[in-house]
Amino acid sequence: MAATPECLVMAKPAGPRCNLRCSYCYYVGRTDLLEGGAEPMSRELLERFIAERFAASPGPVTHFEWHGGEPTLLGVEYFETIVALQRRHLPAARQVSNGLQTNGLLLDAGWAEFLARERFSVGLSLDGPPELHDRFRAAAGGAPTQARVVEAFRLLKSHRALCNVLCVLHSDNVQEPDVVYDFFSELGVTHLQFLPLAVRVGAGASEATASPDAIGAFLCRVFDRWIAADVGRVVIQTFDEALRPIHGVEHALCIHRETCGNVAVLERDGSFYACDHFVDAAHRIGNLRERDLADLTTDPRMRAFGEAKRSSLPRACRECDVVAFCNGGCPKDRVATTADGEPGLNCLCPAYRRFFRHAAPGLTSLSAHMKAGRRLREFRPRRAAR
Repeated sequence: MAATPECLVMAKPAGPRCNLRCSYCYYVGRTDLLEGGAEPMSRELLERFIAERFAASPGPVTHFEWHGGEPTLLGVEYFETIVALQRRHLPAARQVSNGLQTNGLLLDAGWAEFLARERFSVGLSLDGPPELHDRFRAAAGGAPTQARVVEAFRLLKSHRALCNVLCVLHSDNVQEPDVVYDFFSELGVTHLQFLPLAVRVGAGASEATASPDAIGAFLCRVFDRWIAADVGRVVIQTFDEALRPIHGVEHALCIHRETCGNVAVLERDGSFYACDHFVDAAHRIGNLRERDLADLTTDPRMRAFGEAKRSSLPRACRECDVVAFCNGGCPKDRVATTADGEPGLNCLCPAYRRFFRHAAPGLTSLSAHMKAGRRLREFRPRRAAR
């Protein structure tokens, strides 16, 4: 059996606080779970987390992920403190890296200079051109936000900060694959993630949730364009993950691994949860104020949570020809147990099947190209994009 991946801890020092009111946000309503009102993570707890994160990480590079809510609400000074504490506790011959997920509204020249200087990897949420982004991503007062996010991207780019754009696939932008891909290409995005939205309301889905068929069609169309002209120029996480089982490399994303449970969440009050999508009382492992981080990350409930993904995989998944590509997807997206007691399929299953089957021939050719030691930019698909 392969070794269990190191547990990555997603820290949320601002908690659920945010200056956006995205109608598809899954994090709304979590404030009541936390202690201390709207107070950010204290300096004492922040330092304890940083010191214990280094101690629990075997190295040579220890990675920190800072999420929210919106972490930039804390100000750049708060993150200057984070960097100073990391330097204080950094073990000899070790390195540190940081990731920051943001909506970009508060980024200015000071933020961009800091993020570039400290080599933060910035995840920036952007759903496409104005008419597609602003549909579900309005500011707290209802104002549109797309222009400000684009300005933030250009600012980061001008400072040569590392920037990865995250695009949520919702019911509007999923209908326009060429418009969306052209927009990102013209903007100069080189690292891109597509995150299919799957928000269920009762027995149905939210207004923002796209149909699996539409998501599958979107991914197929964008894949055809990418593999025809942009291999080696644009990195698209969805396609990188699809390449991995063909190329004989383990999945990087927890949602496509056989087991999960190695991406935990540390809330601003020290509460520690098994997963970002399961911040609830049932999945609370403990609190950093009371237990060491190494103890929390190795808690048997963490392993049980991760193993449950594989042990509850439906029979239809186990017998599916593309199971190696997705391994059933994220457990949060699995529908309820069927009437005969069989675990339900992932609600994104039709999208996964369509895309992985469509992409497999092209990715197989790409894998052979890579194994031959050829440059990615020299790759040409055997068949033209449709």
